[in-house]
Amino acid sequence: MLKKNVGGIDRIARIVAGLALIAMYFVRPDASILWLIGIVPLATGLMSTCPLYNLIGVNTCPKG
Repeated sequence: MLKKNVGGIDRIARIVAGLALIAMYFVRPDASILWLIGIVPLATGLMSTCPLYNLIGVNTCPKG
């Protein structure tokens, strides 16, 4: 299981950005690659973990 390393504002921003990119598919269906790109921030925001953050040693979760 991956350790949670995405927290607070970072998590909300990822979810909003992911949903916005996925919504672009319905606004402009010819921009189909955008919704695929939107899956990444949405998934990392919902799971509260980012593999890239693990690689570079970033953690935005508060100490708890």
